[in-house]
Amino acid sequence: MARAYTSEARYSEDGDSRTGFLARLSRHTDDRGRGVLRGWSGPGKWRRGWILAAVAVILALALSLHAEIPNSIGNLGSLWETFLPWGGVLIVVLLVLALLRRSTTALIALVLPTLVWLNLFGGVFGDKTSGASGDLTVVTHNVNADNPDPRGTARALASSGADVVALEEVSSAQAGVYRTGLRKAYPYHKLTGTVGIWSKYPLSDARPVDLKIGWPRAMRATVATPKGKVAVYAAHLPSVRVQFRAGFTAGQRDGSADALGAAISHDPAGKVVLLGDLNGTMNDRALAPITAQLRSAQGAAGNGFGFSWPASFPMARIDQIMVKGADPVSAWTLPPTGSDHLPVAAKIDLTD
Repeated sequence: MARAYTSEARYSEDGDSRTGFLARLSRHTDDRGRGVLRGWSGPGKWRRGWILAAVAVILALALSLHAEIPNSIGNLGSLWETFLPWGGVLIVVLLVLALLRRSTTALIALVLPTLVWLNLFGGVFGDKTSGASGDLTVVTHNVNADNPDPRGTARALASSGADVVALEEVSSAQAGVYRTGLRKAYPYHKLTGTVGIWSKYPLSDARPVDLKIGWPRAMRATVATPKGKVAVYAAHLPSVRVQFRAGFTAGQRDGSADALGAAISHDPAGKVVLLGDLNGTMNDRALAPITAQLRSAQGAAGNGFGFSWPASFPMARIDQIMVKGADPVSAWTLPPTGSDHLPVAAKIDLTD
């Protein structure tokens, strides 16, 4: 007679009906889970990570009170404000350390800098582009005096579709290349020192603007657009340096920002557009003489931070398009050229 076989569940001592391997795996998983929970439970969860919590609070204060950080020591305030958005990376680093430390105290403290950062920069990620088509498209680009491909850069700018292009750091050796490369698309142009304006529309009243540095790095011209005359400034403020002993050296840049701000404030034009490499961000209090009277196209109508420098890994937006008496409707960065800066562009509504 054939024997009938039936499978029976083998019971462990604790009554677990799962067989062999499954029972051991279950107990191991349960033990690991209880171990993880034990790491986050008990009185130690509040005693661990006080240093991380203190750093989180300090970071929150540094973000919220950035304008109060003094510049008297190595222009520390301006340096911090230049890279202020990257404070979010510090929050992530502290979060990872708090998780590794299993510190509830540190995690709670991290809520403070997170809320401050979101208050400062949360709106950056919304698309602020207007539905208007815009009356004037402008581009500004620091082309880099050592640009290995000025012809390619000129071709890229000529094909950008902009009505007005401002260039900074145009060396005497490469000036002819840009004149030739942009001549067909922009029949009107004026080059002063190392900055220039190229336009599809007639230019008049072109003149240098004194930045108090001894040589021309800024100019102003009137552009006769179909919607009326617009005062266009092209500017390249002095560079800043981060040095071990001197800190963030920006004295010359700051003085030039004062001079440029004064020139714009006395300009009688109803519509003003500033294009240029300001070697500073909109958060930098040293640019207040300029930023207090002009609107950032990126801030008003851009999407994201719009970082423009360095081109290989953009970390800050130091190339600016700013307006007065007009409304930005969109702003963006263009693809890289042979320069260490990205070109930045904006469309502007000139309608009264």
